[in-house]
Amino acid sequence: MSDATLDEVSVLSAIYCGEGEFQLVRQSAQDGFVVRINCSAGGDRGQNVNVVFHLHPNYPSCPPDISVSSTGLSRTQCHSIRQKLLDKAASLPSEPMVHQLVEYLQQQCVELTEKHRTGEDAVKEREKEEWAAVLSLDHIRSRNHYVGLLERWSQQLQLTGRLLLGQNILVILQGARCDIKEFCRRLKTIKVDVDASGKKCKERMMKVLIETAFNLSSQDSLQGFVVKNYHSLPELTAVFQELNMTELYEQILPTLK
Repeated sequence: MSDATLDEVSVLSAIYCGEGEFQLVRQSAQDGFVVRINCSAGGDRGQNVNVVFHLHPNYPSCPPDISVSSTGLSRTQCHSIRQKLLDKAASLPSEPMVHQLVEYLQQQCVELTEKHRTGEDAVKEREKEEWAAVLSLDHIRSRNHYVGLLERWSQQLQLTGRLLLGQNILVILQGARCDIKEFCRRLKTIKVDVDASGKKCKERMMKVLIETAFNLSSQDSLQGFVVKNYHSLPELTAVFQELNMTELYEQILPTLK
């Protein structure tokens, strides 16, 4: 066990002097030192990471064994960080390196946190994007009640759209994706209509024919929630053409009866 290792352990205990930050787990002439360092990485939204270094008797001539654990990171992420630390240790000169490795660990965790934050922000931005969806309803028997609910939900969720009544009953929606999903959830979980026997029922047969990000100019944006009857396929085609949704219509056309 070298004097350099003894000095390094002493220095580490002084650097990581906060409560629970440093622990000398084991020390022996045969096995060397085992130290545990609990560090916070990634700022306020960062992770607490426990890293255990096994400094063998011939350390630092050989790099330490390392294990990484964290309640805030997945097992795969911990394994990835551990491998990066081992690779980093193998690339360093044969001299005390634990402090460098901890700093490198913190850097990796910061990058991991930033990627996670960027991913969350990207999801939020996508949720705010303007989306369009076309739904297919199975039946509308209690028309006043059913249509009244659809109109009220569209207002509550700040969605615009069209209810097209004909051979196929279609609902066109525009708005935030999360609000469109909530509209669909309500359709399947709230009793909106009556079945053939007159009992109240949910719209379990509703299908989402298409759902996609949809960039609209102000003149193409739907206004309000409008109910429209059509009597033929050409009339239905004309509705989508008027809404500048011909491309969406062509994609759902094979699914229509």
